Amino acid sequence: MKTFTILALAAALVLAPSAQAERLKDLASVAGVRQNQLMGYGLVVGLDGSGDQTTQTPFTVQSVASMLQQMGVALPAGTTLQLKNVAAVMVTTNLPAFAQPGQQIDVTVSSMGNAKSLRGGTLLMTPLKGADGQVYGMAQGNVLVGGVGAQAPGGGASVVVNHLSVGRISNGATVERAVPTALGDGNQIRLELNTTDFATASRVVTAINDRYGPGVAYAQDGRTIRVTAPSSSDARVAFIGDLESIDVRPARQAAKVIMNARTGSVVMNQEVTLETCAISHGNLSVSVSAETQVSQPNPLSGGQTAVVQQGNVDIKKDSGKVIMLKGGASLAEVVKALNAIGASPQDLLAILQAMKAAGSLRAELEII
Repeated sequence: MKTFTILALAAALVLAPSAQAERLKDLASVAGVRQNQLMGYGLVVGLDGSGDQTTQTPFTVQSVASMLQQMGVALPAGTTLQLKNVAAVMVTTNLPAFAQPGQQIDVTVSSMGNAKSLRGGTLLMTPLKGADGQVYGMAQGNVLVGGVGAQAPGGGASVVVNHLSVGRISNGATVERAVPTALGDGNQIRLELNTTDFATASRVVTAINDRYGPGVAYAQDGRTIRVTAPSSSDARVAFIGDLESIDVRPARQAAKVIMNARTGSVVMNQEVTLETCAISHGNLSVSVSAETQVSQPNPLSGGQTAVVQQGNVDIKKDSGKVIMLKGGASLAEVVKALNAIGASPQDLLAILQAMKAAGSLRAELEII
């Protein structure tokens, strides 16, 4: 009988106490306070022969020629550049809320060609644009790659540790333009729960009104809560800081089972229950193998040595068995019942789907 590690870990969660109070900061965010994605196209130079192969990535050559032309270097017509130390890259980052010009942020540099490694390279000045096409930052600096690679001379065996085509530059970009952020309309701010839940929204409203008085907060829907805040900016900042520190006990989540069909992982929360059902589980395995045999002729017979492939097919069928699973009122009992089946993780995915279709699994089944 096999024991599923992931299910065992899930069972251990049952020993933990029920949901504890959490800070409002962890349950919700203030509307309008958000990050903005930035992206740019640039060149990394100074690579030790590990750059793009220019015959296969012509855009790298075009970028270098365009850059040289802007710097006053005119290449003769028909010149074919054979570059080994340059790589075309995409530079990405997130512009934090309230970021002001002059502040520095980290950037990620990713190769978009066939460069073998960005280790030791330097990113040239790269404009970072937002979704509106405006430039909000400029990136430049030495790329730090958290990996190493080695290859034997002549293209023999190679060893690579971690990923070499993606690097990072700490404080590699300077903010050039600020994004206006509005904290609500007038004296109203909006709190948006991370997960839509009417019960949790009601508890948040109750906790806020208990702290500041009745009528300060009201729920607009299962995700949005409107709160009356001071009109002055300094008082509003202090009010939001105190508001985020309020402790709220979130409502119990809906019963859910998450299954990853690619890895066979199964994770379920403590609300999952199981109705009484019977399961039949059996395995059929087919094994095909080939054995190489050599036929050697007798001495002086004039025959030739022949190589013969002898095929073997073995079919094995495990005896099927029907297992009675009693209804469980807690996650621990559900895990114990599923472990009793003795199926592999991949078999367990099919069993859970069948149990859901039969109405025995009292949970929402989500496959990722």
